[in-house]
Amino acid sequence: MRIAISGSHLVGKTTLAEALAEALPRHELVPEPYYLLEEDGHEFAEMPSIEDFELQLERSIQCVQESGTDVVFDRCPLDILGYLVTHRDADAFQLENWMPRVREAVAKLDLIVFVPIEDPDRVAVPRPQARLRSDVDMVLRDMIVDDTYGLEIDVITVAGTPGARLREVAAHLRDTGR
Repeated sequence: MRIAISGSHLVGKTTLAEALAEALPRHELVPEPYYLLEEDGHEFAEMPSIEDFELQLERSIQCVQESGTDVVFDRCPLDILGYLVTHRDADAFQLENWMPRVREAVAKLDLIVFVPIEDPDRVAVPRPQARLRSDVDMVLRDMIVDDTYGLEIDVITVAGTPGARLREVAAHLRDTGR
């Protein structure tokens, strides 16, 4: 089963992805594209550029396309789209050129676990990051939960402590026979 953990930054995605991969021992954990690119030697600016995010999107698509059947992804192509469409230079991003490849990659996922910003927020975020984090969260809710692109993917939204989130995912997998 290919499971993507999705959400804005500083919401607990990586914690959940790691816990889920540990709970599903046959599953490989694929780190988020940002870290994979850093491992390859790419140096990001303090605030990544459109080109940096396009590289991340390319890597995210590649990871999904080349993955095995039992994988937990820390982020999926939709996450990167969330950052691209909220970027200060978003006008330079050609969404329509990327959507066919994004659709194809997302269609290979069996489940997206959306981790939203909670109210009250569990994380104290510095003011400059808080606005971007909130904007990305809203865009991801639209794309993933409200399915504005008609991707028709199985989605679960989780909340609470890391343990509660893991239990929600486990219950969803059990209830859907996966």
